[in-house]
Amino acid sequence: MKEKLRVSVVAYLNAQPFIYGLKHHNVGDNINLTLDIPSECARKLLNKESDIGLVPVAVIPQLKDYEIIGKTCIGALGKVASVLLCSDVPLHEIEKVFLDFHSRTSVALVQVLSKHFWEIKPDFEQAPNDFISKIQNKTAGVIIGDRTFNMKKDFNYIYDLSEEWFKFTSLPFVFAAWVGKKGLSEHILNEFEEALQLGLKEKDVVIKENQPKFGDTFDVAHYLNMNIQYELDEEKKKGLEQFFEYLKNMNLC
Repeated sequence: MKEKLRVSVVAYLNAQPFIYGLKHHNVGDNINLTLDIPSECARKLLNKESDIGLVPVAVIPQLKDYEIIGKTCIGALGKVASVLLCSDVPLHEIEKVFLDFHSRTSVALVQVLSKHFWEIKPDFEQAPNDFISKIQNKTAGVIIGDRTFNMKKDFNYIYDLSEEWFKFTSLPFVFAAWVGKKGLSEHILNEFEEALQLGLKEKDVVIKENQPKFGDTFDVAHYLNMNIQYELDEEKKKGLEQFFEYLKNMNLC
């Protein structure tokens, strides 16, 4: 029996169109699909536990036997609405930042922005599981993904990291990209891309299926149609290369 491809996908709302496509295309018969937090997608690829992954882009420079595949990503031009620095005080009063353990990209991005754009020097600390309740006084925190929707605690200051990156560079930001091991057949890659495009074409179905999970106070359609951009175009590639340069210069990769 032919061995199935191991595919790791971010379990967040922004990846649901991709998940829908992979589950409703014939390629689904040839893959073992697992849903993970971004950092786990990265770990699996680094440890060769998956063949294809939707991974935080900060891990890509560490991957030697893999390459970016396809024409899609999880990106944003301006506000992304789900990658936030939350604080009770303004930027220049922040003394410590909790780094959300869910993603490598977002925690690297906040360090790039702190040094090169905001010009602040807080202490960065890996966040414990209950860190959101500990964001207070001069301790801020990076919060990402679905946990940002309908947050119970209100913060005095919320900085959207994608919006801040755009202010800094005038470029879109790519949070996650599809990465596959080198040597995958053209047939498999074409089928995989077809599945992803199917999911994007059926985004309205995905929105209808997912809206009840988030209640009336969060607009899934606005988020998936306006905040998230899925095409890995030339501008996003420019933003990605610039981000990689900062990672290299700051020894963050």
